[in-house]
Amino acid sequence: MRTITRITFCVILLLVVSSRTNRLSAQDYKLAMGIRFSSASPTLNNSVSVKYFLDETNAVEGLISFGTGFGVGGLYERHQLIGAVPAFTWFYGVGGYVGWRNNNTTHIGPTGAIGLDYKFANAPVNLSLDWQPELDLAPNIDFIPDAFGITVRYTFARQTAKTSTSPTP
Repeated sequence: MRTITRITFCVILLLVVSSRTNRLSAQDYKLAMGIRFSSASPTLNNSVSVKYFLDETNAVEGLISFGTGFGVGGLYERHQLIGAVPAFTWFYGVGGYVGWRNNNTTHIGPTGAIGLDYKFANAPVNLSLDWQPELDLAPNIDFIPDAFGITVRYTFARQTAKTSTSPTP
């Protein structure tokens, strides 16, 4: 019953966030929401993911984990183009997390991220492949390096073609 309540809360939270966002940027998408599939070792393993671009290169990502326990985390990410393809970027970032495993232990610590991000041109779908290692500071100091994941997201606020409104001489 607790799992159903958590999932319901996450879905409602995601819908509220997505309904409040309609601004566009030079990025191919402004807001994306989906599921991150990961190995079971990190606190933030299988998660609901929400990524929001603050501007063309800076994004924040929130994760609500529902894998081997319950966890919440956030990341600040910088995206850089790969070649001249605007829909294909690599990113890196830092953040933190707190989580509770099934044995009622609290895990808290910093996390990092490095990965690839691709937005399909003709579909509102974004794929991300990343590595998000974690450093548990509690209950014990422990480095969790096997935190690879793939995220599939639905994108909102797609970029539209810009038209010039300046008069021609």
